[in-house]
Amino acid sequence: MAHPDDTDDRVETLLDEMTLREKAAQLAGTYVGTMEETRTIADATEMVREHGLGFVTPFGYGGSPHRDLSAVVEIANELQRVAREETRLGIPILIPIDAIHGNAYVEETTVFPHNLGVAAARDRDLVERVGDITATEVAATGASLTYGPTCDVARDPRWGRTFETFGESPVLCGELAAAKARGIRGAPVDVAAMAKHFPAYGEPERGEDGAPVDRSLSSLYRDFLPPFEQVIEAGVEGIMPSYNSINGEPSHGSHYWLSEVLRDQLGFGGYVASDWNGVDMLHRDHRVTESQRESIRRSFTAGVDVHSLGEVDYVDHVVSLVEAGDIDESELDTSVRRVLERKAELGLFDDPFVDFDAAAETVGRDDHREVALEAARKSMTLLQNDGGCLPFDPDEDEILVTGPNADELTHQVGGWSLTESDELDGTTIREGIEAFVGSEATVTYERGAGVADSDDLDSAVAAAKDADAAVVVLGENWYIHEFGLQNVDGPADRFPNRAELTLPDAQRELLEAVVETGTPTALVVVAGRPLALPWAAENVDAILQAYYPGADGGLAVAETLFGRHNPSGKLPISVPRSAGHLPVRHNYLSHPHPIGADEHISSYDPLWAFGHGLSYTTFEYHDLSVASESVSNGDSFEVSVRLENTGDRAGDEVVQLFGGREHASVVTPVEELVDFQRVSLSPGESVTVSFDVPVDAFDVVHPDGVSRFELGTLTLRCESRTASVEAIED
Repeated sequence: MAHPDDTDDRVETLLDEMTLREKAAQLAGTYVGTMEETRTIADATEMVREHGLGFVTPFGYGGSPHRDLSAVVEIANELQRVAREETRLGIPILIPIDAIHGNAYVEETTVFPHNLGVAAARDRDLVERVGDITATEVAATGASLTYGPTCDVARDPRWGRTFETFGESPVLCGELAAAKARGIRGAPVDVAAMAKHFPAYGEPERGEDGAPVDRSLSSLYRDFLPPFEQVIEAGVEGIMPSYNSINGEPSHGSHYWLSEVLRDQLGFGGYVASDWNGVDMLHRDHRVTESQRESIRRSFTAGVDVHSLGEVDYVDHVVSLVEAGDIDESELDTSVRRVLERKAELGLFDDPFVDFDAAAETVGRDDHREVALEAARKSMTLLQNDGGCLPFDPDEDEILVTGPNADELTHQVGGWSLTESDELDGTTIREGIEAFVGSEATVTYERGAGVADSDDLDSAVAAAKDADAAVVVLGENWYIHEFGLQNVDGPADRFPNRAELTLPDAQRELLEAVVETGTPTALVVVAGRPLALPWAAENVDAILQAYYPGADGGLAVAETLFGRHNPSGKLPISVPRSAGHLPVRHNYLSHPHPIGADEHISSYDPLWAFGHGLSYTTFEYHDLSVASESVSNGDSFEVSVRLENTGDRAGDEVVQLFGGREHASVVTPVEELVDFQRVSLSPGESVTVSFDVPVDAFDVVHPDGVSRFELGTLTLRCESRTASVEAIED
C-alpha cells in the first residue's frame, strides 16, 4: 500500500496533467460478458486504450463467460497492461467484482455460506476471517475491488436478496458488516471494499426488488443507517447507492442522502459508485429525468462519483456538461481525486499485475476451505427437535436421503456463484452423509421431487418405509435478485415465486408422504430466506435450517444430523407463519391491542423468532445484573449474566442481550438486539458473560431522524432473565 504523502503527490501531479476527457473517463466503467448488450474482451480493451476508462469488470459476475482461473488472470493482466502501456498517462484500472460469499464466480475458489447463514453463527472473528480470505482470493485473480460488504437490513423475506444480508437487526448487520470490512481491508493484499446499498434497500414494497421504500425518517435512521455508520468507521473505501427510491426520491439522484447524510452527517470520505444501470434508471424507470444526459447530471451533482457502466457515452456527456457549466470542473476533480487515491493506495500504479502460479496456490486452499466449513458448521440452526429425534445414530441400518437440494451443489451455494455443479468443487448433503456414515449404514438416495416439478415420489416413499431414518432436503434453488437474469440463471426447475414463502406443491407432497410413513424424519431447509413451514412445525420430528451453506456445507449438515457437531446457530431473521403474517420482526414498535393482547399476540407471533436456535445440550441463564443503578448521557455500563451448560455434551451458546425502554417521548421498538457473544462450555461448566453497553444504544430516534438521550428506565433481557437501569441527568 502506498504511503499517503506519495499518494497525494502522485494524484495531484496526474490531475494537473489530465485533460477534461481523461478525467471523465476515470469515472466510467464497462464489463465483459452479457448484460443488456454483449461486450467482448476486445471491446473492453478498446475502451481502455482509446478512451481511458477507469473501471472494467471482465469476470466475477453472472454475465461473464470467463470463469477459468487461468483465463481470468490472463484477462486482468492484459487489461492492466493496456491501461499502463497504451494510454497517455498510464493510469491502471480498477477491476470490481461480485465476491458476495467468496470469489464464487471463478472456478477453484473458496465458496462460503451466504451472509444470512454466517449471521446465524454470531461470530465477529469468523466473519473477519471470511473477509480476509475473500480479499486474498479476489486479489489473486487480479481484481481489486469487491462489491461488499452488504449492509442492507432485511425486513421482508419476500425480497429476493435476503440471503445476501446479515438479517433483520441493524445491530447484527452493522457488527458483522463492519467485521467483514475489517477483514477485507486488513488482508495482506490490497483490495478495496464497497458497502451497499445505501441508504435503505431491504424493505421494498411487496418485497419486490427495486420497489420503493416509503419509511419515516425515524425508521430510516433507526433501522437502516446504523450498519453504514459502522462500516464507514471500519474504513470502507466505497459506497454503492440502492436502486430504489426513498420516500419518492431515487437514491442515485438524491443529494440529501448521498451528500447531506452520507458525507456531511456520516463523514464518509471515499467515493460513491453507481449500482449497475442505477444512473440509467433515473430516466428509464423512476422517470425523474427527461434524458440520459440529465440523469448523469443529476446523479453526479447528487454525489455519485462513478458511473459503473457509463462507458463512452458517460464520458461524452460529462465533457459536454462541464463545458456547458452544468457541472463544475472542480467538483469533477474531487471525484477523480477520490478514484485516483484509491488506485494509488491499492498499489496499482506500482504493480497491477498478478501471477497465475501464485493464484493457483492461493485460491481454494485447504486452510481457506476449512474456514468455510467452520462457517457452515456454526451457521447450522436447529429449529425444532421433538422427542430428541436428532442426532441420528450413524449406525442405523438404512438411511433415506431425499429432496431436490440433497444432491445439487448449485442449490447449496446459492446465487452470486457459478451456475453449473460441474464447475464447483464441494460436497453435497447426500455426499456428506455417505462419507460420514461410511460402511456403518446403507444410504439410499431418491430425489423424490424437483424444486417445483414432481420426480418419482413413489420411489422415495417406498424407500422411506424401509428406512430407519429419513433426511428430507428441501428449499430453494440458485437465484439472484428476483429470479435472476435468464442468461445467468440456474436450472429451469425453479422456486416459482419470490412472493410466496411456502414450499412448492411437489416439495410439500414429498415431505408429507415421507412423514406419513412413520419413519423418524429430519427436514433440512436449504434456502436463501425464511420459508413458512407451519405444517412441518406441527408434524416433522426435527427441522434444521441450513441456509445456503456453501460448497462444503454438505459436510456440516451431515456432522450436525449425526451428532459430531452440536448445532449453535441463532436465527438472524424471524420465520413467519405465512406471507400474510408479514411483517414479523423482533424489533416491532410498541402498539395497542384494542380487542385484547391475548387474542392478538399468538396469532401474530413468528413461527420461530429472531434469535431462536436449539442445541443438543441445554443451557441455563442465571443472575442477569447491571453494575450501576443509574447511568447518564455519554456513559457506558456493564451487564453480566451467568451461563451454565446443564446438559451432557459440550456445546456453544450465543448469549444475546436485548434492550428497550419502559417509556419514551415517542414510540420505540419493544426491544432491540443490543449485543451478543459466542461461548463454548463443557457439560457442567459455567461462565459469567459481560457486556459493556453504551447508553447511546438506548437513544430515542425522533421523527426528524435525530437521536436523543432521554431519561427513564432502560430494560434488559437475556433469554428469560431481566434487569433494568435508570437513565438520569448528569
